[in-house]
Amino acid sequence: MSAIKDGPDDGPDRCALEYRRIGSGEGGQLCVTIGSIMTTTSAAILLFFVMDPLGNIPLFLTALKPVDPSRRLWVVGRELLIAYVLLVAFLFAGRPLLVLLGISEPALTIAGGVVLFLIALKMVFPAAHGSLSEQIDGEPFVVPLAIPYVAGPSALATVILMMSREPGRQTDWFVAVSTAWLASAVILLAGAKLSNFFGEKGLTAIERVMGMVLVASAVQMFLDGAEKIPFLQKG
Repeated sequence: MSAIKDGPDDGPDRCALEYRRIGSGEGGQLCVTIGSIMTTTSAAILLFFVMDPLGNIPLFLTALKPVDPSRRLWVVGRELLIAYVLLVAFLFAGRPLLVLLGISEPALTIAGGVVLFLIALKMVFPAAHGSLSEQIDGEPFVVPLAIPYVAGPSALATVILMMSREPGRQTDWFVAVSTAWLASAVILLAGAKLSNFFGEKGLTAIERVMGMVLVASAVQMFLDGAEKIPFLQKG
């Protein structure tokens, strides 16, 4: 697929990998290539890994034990919708909040990398004692299923970061969030069946592989933020 450009040529390779908005003042360009599609896809995959639906299956099953079996699917669906609304709200309202608080993009990128790295470490090296599950009485509402199991701090930080880095791509990020949420919802709604199929060891193995991918993504995010610190920039 060829690129469509407007402005000075920054090189075909760069154009193929980046999406830039027209109207940046000088040398704005628009590259309509497979690169922009992959960026949206990569964002959806990253958010899916951050939400960690496979790792959340045991936590969901534990939290749903007090709930009548006939209501469990309805409760999971309700909590997933609440989490989706929260994710979308942070996607569109998170950037103005950062501006209000005076938080710069490099700071957010580095913080997001640190949070992702800590989450990834817990996925790769789970604690020998204890878990992230919470003891609740009766039917769960919002906490802990919607927050923090689905829309946790790392997922919310990720959606804010996506919007703050390229605010002109609201539709792309909305599609990424919706895709990641939908994939997670399907897995969590079928949690009991998947747990029986894979078993505890199978789910743990998959979660650790996802954790390794997140470690790499977290390091890259940290490096991206560090590159934008003024005194570390070359030239």
